[in-house]
Amino acid sequence: MSGIRYPWDAAPEHGEAIEVAEGVLWMRLPLPMTLDHVNIYALDDGDGWTIVDTGFDSKTSREIWEKILAGPLKGKPITRVIVTHHHPDHVGLAGWFQADHGAALWTTRTAWLFARMLQLDEQAVPTQESLDFYRRAGMDEEVFQQRASERPFNFSDVVAPMPVGFKRVKQDDVVRIGGRDWDVHIGNGHAPEHATFWSRDDNLVLSGDQILPSISSNIGVYATEPEADPVGDWMESCARLSQYAREDHLVLGGHKLPFTGMPLRMKQLIENHHGALDRLMEHLDRPQTAGECFLPIFKRQIGGPAYGLALVEALAHLNHLYHVGKVRRTLRDDGAWLWQRVE
Repeated sequence: MSGIRYPWDAAPEHGEAIEVAEGVLWMRLPLPMTLDHVNIYALDDGDGWTIVDTGFDSKTSREIWEKILAGPLKGKPITRVIVTHHHPDHVGLAGWFQADHGAALWTTRTAWLFARMLQLDEQAVPTQESLDFYRRAGMDEEVFQQRASERPFNFSDVVAPMPVGFKRVKQDDVVRIGGRDWDVHIGNGHAPEHATFWSRDDNLVLSGDQILPSISSNIGVYATEPEADPVGDWMESCARLSQYAREDHLVLGGHKLPFTGMPLRMKQLIENHHGALDRLMEHLDRPQTAGECFLPIFKRQIGGPAYGLALVEALAHLNHLYHVGKVRRTLRDDGAWLWQRVE
């Protein structure tokens, strides 16, 4: 029968693990945000463990990791860290495992470059480029003034210093992990050059945030590349990865629960953004800023802590329509882009 199913109805407690396949452990670390957790995995290599993603660098995370090391991992060393993508909840403790545990770091070149660059780029006040970017997006004035007056989030707040040196993972590599050979397939959209791993020996897929159940990964445009089209990258990746999806695949993602039924989920991930783009086109019968486009994209207004993520995702959808020639934009007197569909 087709459909999305969850073999486990609850996640492991902090410091504990669930064995999802022979020699493959699923663990979870807390995050101080609306999405309050990240999944991590440990695979038994015999003489040591490979872990996939790490959680934030925080006192709480390190304490939980010490419990994991002494408990589920039975004191056996972590010899390798694989990072699926550069976001801080996935790369946060990679440098700690390198420096303090002697683990090798394996990840994509873009993930490593982004993570190390952002970890070194500490800012006491917002840059002018960031403030201009917020203006271009039509950020709510109250939110803008708050961000302009406070210390911005810094990657280094939750990411341990990263030593120089890593092993590159790339498309079509075959990597030996946990007694299995895994094909590497690269996705984009949520993060550039996001690595996923597909076991040749059984039904396991390590998907990071590229393939998640029940939620759609945030797809945003940022001041680092304001003209980017991550929605186009995302839909291309979903279509390409769909050809490998099997009904029996057990998908081990970065958030929520492991699941089966990947073909249906891949279809949903693509259709979700096509639907949002169609609704957005209808909304753009008159000029709108990105900040005025939440309702058609998300089917609700968004404020509070999720406002920033909603704004960058709205801009990503507008950028996509602009790149494919379906909308035009003009600059308003206050510096905000106004977007309108091309009739």
